[in-house]
Amino acid sequence: MTVRFTWLAHGVGLPLPQRQSASASGFDLAAALPEGEALSLAPGAWALVPCGFALAIPAGFEAQVRPRSGLAAKFGVTVLNAPGTVDADYRGEIKVVLINHGTAPFEIRRGDRIAQMVFAAVADLTLAEADTLEETERGSGGFGSTGIG
Repeated sequence: MTVRFTWLAHGVGLPLPQRQSASASGFDLAAALPEGEALSLAPGAWALVPCGFALAIPAGFEAQVRPRSGLAAKFGVTVLNAPGTVDADYRGEIKVVLINHGTAPFEIRRGDRIAQMVFAAVADLTLAEADTLEETERGSGGFGSTGIG
């Protein structure tokens, strides 16, 4: 499958989103901030970080914007609305909502890898109203009802 991609003016010169290994599922996204400027995220703060490109995702697919595990583990920085969904009919700039859950300010500069994007198929479903639902062993138990571990 091919996903059409176009740079926006402020993204030109950044590396193309790419997988970092042959079996990686996510394409790394880089910050399209102005050269020489840093965006500082204070602890507890969040910001919308531009990536400098737009996509034409084929119908029947979505892109999920997910955190980078290294940023989360080392600095407490993650994607606030993880996973963020990019719908197939969206043609605007890809942006990432980052939040700093860490204890120190975190600086983001142009070209820093800030998130990853995974493409996934979307099932073509419809919802059908019903008076009752089929019973299951679990029933209505949720949020820890199946135990710990």
